[in-house]
Amino acid sequence: MSPKAAKFALPVLLVAPLYSWGFSYEAPAISPESESGYEEKPGWEAETFAVAAANPLATDAGYQVLKAGGNAIDAAIAVQMVLNLVEPQSSGIGGGAFLMHYDGSEVRAYDGRETAPQGVSGELFLEDGEPLEFNEAVASGLSVGVPGTLRMLGKAHAEHGELAWKELFTPAITLAEEGFAVSNRLHTSLESDEYLRRDPLASQFYYNDEGEPIAVGETLKNPALAEVFRRVAAQGSAAFYEGSVAEDIVERVQNHPEQRPGSLALEDINGYEALDREPLCTPWQQWEVCGFPPPSSGHLTVMQILGMLDQQSLLEAPLDNGAPSSTWLHQFLEAARLAFADRGRYIADPDFVEAPGGDWSLMLAPEYLEKRSELIGEMSMGDSAEPGNPGELAVSWASQPNQPEYGTSHISIVDEDGNAVSMTTTIEQAFGSRILSDGGTGLAGGFLLNNELTDFSFVPEVDGDPVANRVEPGKRPRSSMSPTLVFDQESGELVASLGSPGGAAIIHYTARTLVAMRDWGLNAQEALNLPHAITLGGEIYVEEDRFPEATLEALRERGHTVSERELTSGLQAIMRLDDGTLFGGADPRREGVVMGD
Repeated sequence: MSPKAAKFALPVLLVAPLYSWGFSYEAPAISPESESGYEEKPGWEAETFAVAAANPLATDAGYQVLKAGGNAIDAAIAVQMVLNLVEPQSSGIGGGAFLMHYDGSEVRAYDGRETAPQGVSGELFLEDGEPLEFNEAVASGLSVGVPGTLRMLGKAHAEHGELAWKELFTPAITLAEEGFAVSNRLHTSLESDEYLRRDPLASQFYYNDEGEPIAVGETLKNPALAEVFRRVAAQGSAAFYEGSVAEDIVERVQNHPEQRPGSLALEDINGYEALDREPLCTPWQQWEVCGFPPPSSGHLTVMQILGMLDQQSLLEAPLDNGAPSSTWLHQFLEAARLAFADRGRYIADPDFVEAPGGDWSLMLAPEYLEKRSELIGEMSMGDSAEPGNPGELAVSWASQPNQPEYGTSHISIVDEDGNAVSMTTTIEQAFGSRILSDGGTGLAGGFLLNNELTDFSFVPEVDGDPVANRVEPGKRPRSSMSPTLVFDQESGELVASLGSPGGAAIIHYTARTLVAMRDWGLNAQEALNLPHAITLGGEIYVEEDRFPEATLEALRERGHTVSERELTSGLQAIMRLDDGTLFGGADPRREGVVMGD
C-alpha cells in the first residue's frame, strides 16, 4: 500500500493578527468534523515538517509556529495552550504531561506528571474503610494533584526553545479573546457529563440557565484563561505556581462545594518540580522504540506485549479483510493480560518503588518475555493471568485491583531540523475533577483542574501487602500514557512519533499501531484506521461494528468473553518515509488533523 496521499490544506479565511511579539499569528476559520464518530481521513504528506494534534485549531497553531521558524518544542507549547481552550475536557495547564524530545542526537524524557499533596495518606479514597464510589471520588477536591504541565514545558523550552516563550501563547490568547466555534465533540462531552454542572463557575460558563450546554458552532470566548495565559506569557510558569493563580486553585480545592475538600496547599504548588527521566529505548525488530519510564507504565507494558508476540508463531494472515484476524487478536490479548498483570504488581513512581531486580529493563529481558509468552495457549486464560518474577524485590507488593482510567490528548511533531516531540497530556477523566479555576481573575471561564490522584490505587494494601501504586505524599500516580519515538536501529534515524489518549487502553492502541506500521507495512493513517480490541484482564472489548461476526465467534470459541463498545482512541502519528518525506495520520474517531510543509 502506498504511504503517499495528497497534501492537505485547512481553510484559510484569515483575520488580522491581534497580538505580535515577533511571531505573527493569524487566526484561521477552521471547523472540526461535523459529527462525533468515525470519520475517514486521508493521511497527510509533508516535505520538511509536520504537526499532529487533536483539534484543527491546535494543529494550525503549531503549524504557524513551525512556519515562523520555531522548533518542535515551541510548537508543542502553542498546541497545548490552544488544546486547553478548545478541548478543555482532555488536557490543559490544570493537569500534567509526559514529553519525549529528540534533538537530532539525544532523546530526553520530561516528566510533568501531577504529584500528590503532602497532606494525603493511603486512605485518601477510603470512607469508613471502604473505597469511595469512583466518580464521586473523581468529582471532588480529593482527586486534584499538583499540576505539572506548565512547569515541564517551561523547563523544556529553557533547554531547547527557539522562539521567545511569550510568543508561543499568542494563538491561545487570540482565540480565547476573539472566540472559537464550539465543536460537536466539546458540545457532546458537555451534554453527557452529569458532574460538571455541579461546579458553580463551570455551570455558568458552559451551560445556560436551563442546564443546556453551549451549542455546536456557537462562539465561545474565555477571558479568564486569556488573562492567565497573558500572565504566564509575560512572567513564565512562576505566574501559575505562585501568586493569585495558585491561591485560587488551592481555595477551590480546599472549599469544594460537594463537601469533599482536598488537602492541596499553596506550598505543594509552589514546590512542584518537573523532572528529567532516563528514557527507555528498547530494540524491537529493526527499530528502537523509545518511551517513557515509570511512573508511566506505558512503554514497559507496550514492549512486554510486543516482546511476547515476537515469541509466538508467525501468522500468514494477521489481517482478515482489513481487520486483525481472530488468531492474531488472541495472541495480542493474551499477551496484554500477562503484561497488565506485571503492570498491576510492579509499576509505580520510581522515587517510591524500586524496580524488580533494581532495573526496569529486566521486565523486558528477552528470556523473561520468552517464559511469559510460553503461557499463551490455544484457549484464553481469562482473568487468571498472574504476574511473573522479572527480578528480586525489596518489598513484596500486592497487585492493584482494577479501576477505571480515562482521558488525555496527544501531540506529535517533527520540525524542519529533524527534532521531534511526542507528548501525551491529560487532566485524566473528561473535565477532570470538574473544578473550574478562573485563576483569581474574577472573569468568566478559566481552566479545569485534574483528577489525576484517582490513578492511584484506592486501597493502600491487599491482604496485608502494600500496593506499589498506593497514595503517598509527594508521589506521582502511575500512568498509561505512552508518548513514543521510534528510530531505525541501523541508521539511528527517526522513524516515527506517535501516541494516543484512552486511559489504560492507550497501551493497546500504541502496541497495535506499532505492529501495523512495522509488521504489516501500513502507513500511519492506515494503521490508525484499524479497529481496536482491548482487555484489562477479564472480558475483552472490541470496537463496535468494526469486526466480522465470524472473528468475534472465533474469539468466543477460544474462551474469550467478548463485548462490543465504543473505543474512542485519539491516535496521532507521523512517520518518516524512505525518501525522507513525512507522512502523518490522525485518528478517524476524533477531530484531529495533521499539517505540514
